[in-house]
Amino acid sequence: MAVTRLKRKNRKDKSKAAVRRQSLKNQNAKPVIKNVDIEKIKEEFKAKKV
Repeated sequence: MAVTRLKRKNRKDKSKAAVRRQSLKNQNAKPVIKNVDIEKIKEEFKAKKV
């Protein structure tokens, strides 16, 4: 028996796997933690009120 590749199915499978990989990568991604100076922000608000 001859083996034939179903090209459409192959493309569909690859795209499905790529979407799954990307979604797993997004789930594992951690946001960048920025150091925020709270006191400086409070001073800026006080300056805006005056």
